[in-house]
Amino acid sequence: MLAILLATIVLHLTDLIILFISTCANAWRTDGVRNYHLWYDCTQKNGEADCSGTSDADWLQAVQALMVLATIFCLISFIFFLCQLFTLVKGGRFFFTAVFQVLASLFVMSGAIIYTVMSPEVKNDNDAYGYAFVLAWLAFPLTLISGFIYIVLRKKE
Repeated sequence: MLAILLATIVLHLTDLIILFISTCANAWRTDGVRNYHLWYDCTQKNGEADCSGTSDADWLQAVQALMVLATIFCLISFIFFLCQLFTLVKGGRFFFTAVFQVLASLFVMSGAIIYTVMSPEVKNDNDAYGYAFVLAWLAFPLTLISGFIYIVLRKKE
């Protein structure tokens, strides 16, 4: 049982780190010279980055809000898990933790879908999604799996 709890904690912390990096990193989309991000658009000039704020597009603000909410809900879920670990009756399930974790996965999925559909339309040979975008999509199944583990997991009697 201890091994399962440790594995669950490691998975949850991995989810949280991936969500935090994908929300903060400046590489959601890149075309070799320019990086598009949730918060800034940066252009490389002579080895220096020239960054400006992103547009005030509604879809981008929705992605920003969803990614921040996903990170916050994942953190709240981890805190609830630690609290329930010590206060939950024996044989009880971690439903409250699971609800917040599944909501976090739905938020990150929604944010990544909106960004995929509405992302900047600069199309050339070097245009590609960056590592932060990939991490956001990776965070979705990991948080969903973690949420389902919490639904199944019982406190040992």
